[in-house]
Amino acid sequence: MNTNQSVSARACRGMNRREFLRGCAACAAGAGLLTARSALRAAEKSEKVRIRIVYSLHAPKQPGPDWPNVGFDFRPVMEGFNRELAARCKGFEFVQSLANGEQKAKEILNGDKSAEIDGYLVFQMNCWNRVVQTIATSGKPVLYADFKYAGSGGFLVYTAGLLRSKAPNVGFVSSSRIEDIAEAVKCFELVKKGGAVSDFVVATRKARIARTPKPGDLTCKADELKTTSVKECIEQMKASKILGVRDQKSGSAQPIMGIPMERVSFAEVNEAWKAADKDESRAVANRWEKNAEDVIGVSRETLETSAAMYLGMKEVLKKHGANAIAINCLGGFYGGHIHAYPCLGFHELNNEGLVGACECDIPSTATMIMINKLTQGRPGYISDPVIDTSTRQIIYAHCVASNKVFGPEGQANPYKIMTHSEDRQGASMRSILPLGHMTTTMRINPGRKEILFHQGKAVANDPDDRACRTKLCVEPVGDLEKLFTMWDRWGWHRVTCYGDLKEPVFALADTIGWRVVQEA
Repeated sequence: MNTNQSVSARACRGMNRREFLRGCAACAAGAGLLTARSALRAAEKSEKVRIRIVYSLHAPKQPGPDWPNVGFDFRPVMEGFNRELAARCKGFEFVQSLANGEQKAKEILNGDKSAEIDGYLVFQMNCWNRVVQTIATSGKPVLYADFKYAGSGGFLVYTAGLLRSKAPNVGFVSSSRIEDIAEAVKCFELVKKGGAVSDFVVATRKARIARTPKPGDLTCKADELKTTSVKECIEQMKASKILGVRDQKSGSAQPIMGIPMERVSFAEVNEAWKAADKDESRAVANRWEKNAEDVIGVSRETLETSAAMYLGMKEVLKKHGANAIAINCLGGFYGGHIHAYPCLGFHELNNEGLVGACECDIPSTATMIMINKLTQGRPGYISDPVIDTSTRQIIYAHCVASNKVFGPEGQANPYKIMTHSEDRQGASMRSILPLGHMTTTMRINPGRKEILFHQGKAVANDPDDRACRTKLCVEPVGDLEKLFTMWDRWGWHRVTCYGDLKEPVFALADTIGWRVVQEA
């Protein structure tokens, strides 16, 4: 007996010819029905818009310091996006991939050559992973989305680059509201129904603009801003001096915007930190602690070492006859070249009418000096901006900010002392900045002799735990869409100050033969 025979074969042994033929007809009908059902299911599947979501990030759980912060768990966020999009986009099928850079993105595209993928949704989850550029070479429609306070730097720079290159198949969405992302995703249907990829890009832009709130009331509070003359400003800039602390090198450097500059080594700053008076360091730490609304996650020892760094930087400034210092803080701290973050020290210097600037960003440092001299002492605020169309806001985020935005003699605003956000180490500042005032944001480019410029009304402080501690939310004056276009040529940093500086900045540019570029 052959035990491998099918049940159907064994059942047919006892049949006569007529019964056998009837059975075969029934089987054929049943098989036809199954084939029809399979075909129907295949047709239904092919009618769905099949989108691959590509999450651009280092890893599902953040392994090191970067936006949004070390240890951040992306898995619940990604699951939430997947769930919400599936619920809101009927007739869509979503498949998910993770990519940390170009090579992984290429592998995804190669794997999709035999797959029925109608388009790609690329979420920028960390700042600088280059994924969207590779996915865009597929030629299929691509929707590029920012995860707010996480991938925003890369998103802005890469979006501006894609716009400048006139990428024909890439649309973008920059909203913290899932409803806005879902509406942009629905634009993929146009191509599925036979439309051109260019129709998809146009549709995403229309959806973005339609869902962006109309401009609000941009009337601002009175501001008794006092400015210097252009001639005096230029003289004071020439009398200033920037110390650039990028590495272990020291020596002369080329002036920037007419401002003298000198290079100083990490070692010199670190020695000044070590030599700082301990009693004076304790007194500074006492004052910071007393005046703060709260001290969160920062030890007393860290406060005192931060105060010693402030005193050390002041000593270095005095030694070199300078009024501005810019330090490669992350490189110095992670490389073991300096042993305290300078964030609180920068805060204190900016409160005093001096300049302390992050990341050894020399163009931003020069911009801060220009602001300081034009406004008779007001500080500039370096930031990593974020754009959220759901609120029609640009948000200036950084872990250093003054709390005397109207100058050393002006009114102070509240602040909290917290860890540096990306790595949860050291001490930094959350300044709860004044609202209702006009702000001016700029950055210089000495090579092109240009000043980038936009303005906006301060409307909120965002306490979100992701990304940097201080987050000033501003409604920009002008065209929010234009504000997406300059980041690839200017980089991520901007410098913001309180007050309407349009007239004096344009007058300064005219006098020195520079051009003002209005980015909004």
